[in-house]
Amino acid sequence: MNLIDIRRNLAYRITNPVVGILSKSGITPNALTLINLALNIIAAYVIATGHLLIGGGLVLVSGLFDLLDGALARFTKKTTKFGAILDSTVDRISEAAILCGLLIWYIPQGASLEIVLIFVVLIGSFLVSYIRARAEGLGWQCQVGLFNRAERVIVLAIGLLINQIFIALCVLVVFVFITVVQRLVYLWKQGEIKGD
Repeated sequence: MNLIDIRRNLAYRITNPVVGILSKSGITPNALTLINLALNIIAAYVIATGHLLIGGGLVLVSGLFDLLDGALARFTKKTTKFGAILDSTVDRISEAAILCGLLIWYIPQGASLEIVLIFVVLIGSFLVSYIRARAEGLGWQCQVGLFNRAERVIVLAIGLLINQIFIALCVLVVFVFITVVQRLVYLWKQGEIKGD
């Protein structure tokens, strides 16, 4: 069993008990995506005002909604291309919002190192997503890598919950860029195999 299968298995175990209930409620996958966005914006505000524990909890709850929207779409057979684009867009906005909330909290403290780390994490996170999107636009699959969005959300939420944000940011910087390299190497090998 590889990392992708482990992720899918865990996501299925988390979402499976809930999607049946949600499917009967009439709520749409896109509505869950927008709830996820709203929760992340609230979490960003809460973090910016220094309430890190509550912010960490909200980040985890929003992460659950991020899992549920796709699971509900698959369960109800309502997957659409627009839904996938909306989900990806909301993921990028949500991640940026949380990191901007942290940035707003750190700026008055003059915490230069943390501010730099936040920018590096933001760039790395966007690169991880961009590489996959660009690869898929060229007809390649690219889901490899240690730190996809779920792992980034979990590490950041734990850092907030236990008030160890600096350590969480350091972990994210290292593993986000490991993931960037993993994806580039994987795609390079695919290009060599296919002769592209």
